[in-house]
Amino acid sequence: MELRHLQHFIAVAEELNFTRAADRVHIVQSALSASVRTLEAELQTPLLVRSTRQVQLTPAGSIFLKRAREALQVIESGRESVADIAGLRRGSLRVGSVHTLPAFMNLSSLIAQYHATNPGIGVRLRQDDTEGLIEALRGGRIDLAFLPLVDPPDGIVARVVACEDLVLVTPKDHQLAHRRGIVWEDLADVPFVDFEVGWGTRPLIDGGFAQMGLARRTEFEVTDLETMVELVSKGLGVALLPETIAASRQSVISVTEVAGPEICWEFVVAYVRGEGIHPVSNAAAAFLELLTFFKELEQAADMRA
Repeated sequence: MELRHLQHFIAVAEELNFTRAADRVHIVQSALSASVRTLEAELQTPLLVRSTRQVQLTPAGSIFLKRAREALQVIESGRESVADIAGLRRGSLRVGSVHTLPAFMNLSSLIAQYHATNPGIGVRLRQDDTEGLIEALRGGRIDLAFLPLVDPPDGIVARVVACEDLVLVTPKDHQLAHRRGIVWEDLADVPFVDFEVGWGTRPLIDGGFAQMGLARRTEFEVTDLETMVELVSKGLGVALLPETIAASRQSVISVTEVAGPEICWEFVVAYVRGEGIHPVSNAAAAFLELLTFFKELEQAADMRA
């Protein structure tokens, strides 16, 4: 049974005349008759009583006419809903992020701007660690995720929001505090406070030490940034953090540049690949366009400065 069969039957049932019904649906009368016969064969019952002078509905035809109209109404409503979503008149956007966002990532302002532009789109936020966000993307539970990500897994597209150098954070009275020319070799025997394996910047730092053939002492592992900073401030170890995150906490810790080799912490927005490199959701695509627009404005402002 096809949609056109229902449309053709309704036309005949309402006109009670094959010639007028054929004109109404813009097909020849023989094709209209064949379409109705196909529908009757599918239902295994006659829907119309035909004579040389008139057409009448059978009892089954009267009942089916009501259901056919209801079916077309549902389909039309579905079309309108799809059009609303495609046109961003309504729908939802599900955004995930790691628990601690960098200072340059003002997600609340972006969402406010997005809502002002697309008031019909509801926004839902979810916080998780990097692994949890990737699984949520793959499972279709979120549309976009803001997270630090070194190597995107298969099927996941990652656009860089910002790239920052890592700096050394230490207690204010530490021997490495404010020392110039620190290299990674200087950190090999220093106790570290770091995130648990797989969290935050941990994969990037572990990869950096491994790439340089160095071992390090990770004596304390945490799952949140503020605990890490507090442990560092109490003299329990040092840490490597992105520059803007470290700079905002200089009241309790010391921040020192590492001379090299530099390792860039990439903060990205990730999504499941749809057509080409675009996200599956139109709502997500509109959010990415807004993010790109604000990023370009910031770059232009930096150039003017």
